[in-house]
Amino acid sequence: MGKVLRWLLSLAILMGAVGAGATSASAEPAAPAQPDIKKRVLAIPGMRFVEEQPYEGYRFLVFTYTQPVDHRHPAKGSFQQRFTLLHKATDRPTVFYTSGYNVSTAPRRSEPTQIVDGNQVSMEYRYFTPSRPQPADWSKLDIWQAASDQHRLYRALKPVYGKKWLATGGSKGGMTATYYRRFYPRDMNGTIAYVAPNDVVDQEDSAYDRFFAGVGTDACRDKLNAVQREALVRRDEIVKRYQKWADDEGRTFTVVGSADRAYENVVLDLVWAFWQYHLLKDCADVPAPTASTDELYGFIDDISGFSAYTDQGLETYTPYYYQAGTQLGSPTFATPHLDGLLRYPGIYAPRNYVPRDIPMRFQPGAMRDIDRWVRHDARRMLFVYGQNDPWGSERFEVGKGTEDAYVYTVAGGNHGSNIAQLAAAEKARATAEVQRWAGVSPTSKPLARHDARLDRHEPEREPVLRP
Repeated sequence: MGKVLRWLLSLAILMGAVGAGATSASAEPAAPAQPDIKKRVLAIPGMRFVEEQPYEGYRFLVFTYTQPVDHRHPAKGSFQQRFTLLHKATDRPTVFYTSGYNVSTAPRRSEPTQIVDGNQVSMEYRYFTPSRPQPADWSKLDIWQAASDQHRLYRALKPVYGKKWLATGGSKGGMTATYYRRFYPRDMNGTIAYVAPNDVVDQEDSAYDRFFAGVGTDACRDKLNAVQREALVRRDEIVKRYQKWADDEGRTFTVVGSADRAYENVVLDLVWAFWQYHLLKDCADVPAPTASTDELYGFIDDISGFSAYTDQGLETYTPYYYQAGTQLGSPTFATPHLDGLLRYPGIYAPRNYVPRDIPMRFQPGAMRDIDRWVRHDARRMLFVYGQNDPWGSERFEVGKGTEDAYVYTVAGGNHGSNIAQLAAAEKARATAEVQRWAGVSPTSKPLARHDARLDRHEPEREPVLRP
């Protein structure tokens, strides 16, 4: 019994010593807490907090930032530009993303953000509501002013996020990232532009005719052309149904002029939209010209969308149509299979989608300047296109004088093409390039694990003849 008591006493003394050591260790000064990221951003002049949404592993916050309407004359008025912040850590690289349209206020992670495991700043393009000055001076909606929005927000956030920055975007967002790089080439350490159209000469659109003459297979092209023609053969019957739908839904056609004029636009979109958002295998789902009107109506609505050319559908995208008609240009293409069925020559143009009280004048030198700079001066830029995406018919190219600049094409890809869809060797090379630009150790795989919600990748369905 005495031995047992002595053993228990020794054990108690030992446990006490261990406990004392643990207490002593826990009493050591903790590492200084990092300043709250929300407070750090709000300390920047012009910042306003909108909301925060919880997301595991990140802080996701929505802000607005005061921007001048005219960066050349900042005293002549301002507006609040919305942006979101997907914050991981200030010691990680940051990706500057824009869609070129409205910003999503749900947590999303662009492919470069996943590749470098970084933060993401996503900015709404100027004049897309609510980031629109009131009243709106439309002459201040141009690519330089928009690039200057990005430049100014980057400079405001750079003291907080001091590591390397990349710019990215898809479609019109890819165009936006490219223009930003042209006007402010020293801001970003790299630019990744996805499926970005490059309409250098607005009136020279033969590249689209060549595309539609060769895309997919003969059988698929013939099938699409036949159903597009049949949609116009039955136009009176379908437009009657279209008008009834509009009346029931409270949709109007003041800007384009009538349901019949809107319908002609919808049908002209049909073949383009199919290749923009679908794949060759989906040709099996294209109805025959002998299909019922119900089936034909459903197919047109699914591919083109009857809402796109209503006043309500157009209003959201007025800033894009305005830019297409003043600087960006827009595609046209031959439709000999529709001869004798089209009623409104020239209707398929941006001027017809913008209210007439907004003046528009095209500036032919804007895209020529961008194209010339990319071809001869691009540095650390990467472009990704889809082989079967009509928007890639006129694309950016890199040439003599460029450095560390690349153009990749996804075989059979559509408007949702990305690095992950490239052939294995190109995918590994492009991934490593993006990581190198971001200042992280290059690998052949994204550094962040896939997250089904954050990394949901699908082409953004904009009105169809829009990037």
